[in-house]
Amino acid sequence: MDPLTLNTRHLRAMVEIVGSRRISSAARAVNLTQPAVTQGIAKLEAQIGLPLFDRRPDGMLPTEAARVLAPRVQAALRLIGNRRATGAQMRAYLALAETGSYAAAAAMTGLSQASLHRAVSDLSTTVGQKLVERRGRGIVLTARGAALARNFRLARSEMRSAIAELSSLQGRETGRIVVGAMPLSRARLLPKVISLFHARHPEVDLSIVEGSYGELIGPLRDGEIDLLVGALRPHQPEGIAQQALFEDHPIIIGRAGHPLAKPWAANPADLVRFPWIVPAPGTPLRTQWHVMFESAGVEPPRVPIECGSVIMVRQILVDSDFLTLLSADQVRVELDAGWLVAIGNALGDVSRTIGISTREDWRPTALQSLFTKALAEQATLMNRPIS
Repeated sequence: MDPLTLNTRHLRAMVEIVGSRRISSAARAVNLTQPAVTQGIAKLEAQIGLPLFDRRPDGMLPTEAARVLAPRVQAALRLIGNRRATGAQMRAYLALAETGSYAAAAAMTGLSQASLHRAVSDLSTTVGQKLVERRGRGIVLTARGAALARNFRLARSEMRSAIAELSSLQGRETGRIVVGAMPLSRARLLPKVISLFHARHPEVDLSIVEGSYGELIGPLRDGEIDLLVGALRPHQPEGIAQQALFEDHPIIIGRAGHPLAKPWAANPADLVRFPWIVPAPGTPLRTQWHVMFESAGVEPPRVPIECGSVIMVRQILVDSDFLTLLSADQVRVELDAGWLVAIGNALGDVSRTIGISTREDWRPTALQSLFTKALAEQATLMNRPIS
């Protein structure tokens, strides 16, 4: 079910009834007649497939479904902000924000371009600010428009979680967990957890979005990704919660037959004689690379190639005398095959913390909590717990 098909006014009325247990109070709060509120609640119940209230002479008693739904709806309504914004307007606007053109948004939603234009225009009038502007042949969001789109995405995420939790009340394990996967997490940890989790919960969809921290942190903040697994930032970013899983100790890696392969006596001066390929400045691994040289009292060499793609890095290593700093897990196949070799351990105390990043205000569903628990358990089983 698309949560944006639920009527926001009916949802607001539901929350009011949970608090007051009176249809009359909800009718005043949402500016509808009592029969209209009654019909709206009945429609909501039909859409979610569960009763929300027990109708009694002394009032409306919330069912377990209403108690589950109400906090999520309240959070979503706070994010939406405007009481007059409708689900249809939000659906049209998010489609436009995600595609960048009315034609593409029409193809995505099945709505006509005229309907999309009207919905976005009405939303702009409702919030009293310009939300989009033309840029060449495309559409870009204004600053206010971008902020509104982010809030709508977070509201949609809250409602998706609500629908998943309601499904569990019906004895169905449904839902979707979207995981942002940074390079190191893809080597062993995430594949193992995903396999185990799917075997236990086959009805739950798992979507893995690969990328760097810079590519994934935006979707995480916007609610498009539920959790991010990979290297944690040394300083906790604003609005982001971090949970450590284990410490990774990168090693120096080069091709088979590299001049430093055997024997190498850990002379820092030897390392500056060869070109390096490492991620861009600001990434944890690049920081650790600097620490390695600085701890040895050696000026870090120039980096002729900056790259965060492990696939590209390992191919360049195979074909050259470049060196890199990586976790052995990330190139385990190449090491076992003898294409690459461990030159040696990194100099000094070089490590990075691997863990889970989420929004600080994220309230996971029961299944999402089970997934994060499985990540922590698997990290421990890999014999690399935080000391």
